[in-house]
Amino acid sequence: MLALYGHPFSSYTWKALIALYATEKDFEFREVGPGYPNHAAFVDETHPQGKFPILRDDDTVIIEATAIIEYLAVAHPGATTFIPRDPQGAVRTRMIDRVFDNYVMTNMQRVVSAYIANSNDPDPQEVEAGKRNLQRAYVWLEQWLSNNMLDQHVSLVTCAAAPSLFYADWVEPIPATTPRLAALRAELLDLPEVSRCVEDARPYRSFFPPGAPDRD
Repeated sequence: MLALYGHPFSSYTWKALIALYATEKDFEFREVGPGYPNHAAFVDETHPQGKFPILRDDDTVIIEATAIIEYLAVAHPGATTFIPRDPQGAVRTRMIDRVFDNYVMTNMQRVVSAYIANSNDPDPQEVEAGKRNLQRAYVWLEQWLSNNMLDQHVSLVTCAAAPSLFYADWVEPIPATTPRLAALRAELLDLPEVSRCVEDARPYRSFFPPGAPDRD
């Protein structure tokens, strides 16, 4: 039995959930939170930093969202192709996955972490640096999208891009000067696998440290 440990409001949990939904395989979602001490204990014991998501497939345990998707592509591929079989396409997919995780998700989290540390007076240097780096990532991605097409199905890239752009736009809105990126965000939110994550996370929006906008 497949089981995913995570939280419905967690961006990296979304990344793994989107892939699991795309496989159409049965799995159990094991929420990590105050009401589920056994789940939290498993995560703390299993991950080197006590972080989720974690996938359990009988005796096989996979940590880190990207590795989870790589594992699903091999062990439970379903009808979708998360990573192109063409080696050049696979390299491109893995490269853009890293861009979304390292330069969109990480900089979004940098702003969020500043508010977690001090909600009333977040470190202005941290907030400004996170937002500045997001704008730089937006510009790079806009240029990349002008010369490249993304797969029209759930892939490793879409699994990374959807939660990254969803939350990053809350922290630092995607500007009108990057219309391709804004269009990509809208297209991703229309995917059934992504919209399911959005709806399941809706009850937790009040906990978003900088404050969740009244949209999406």
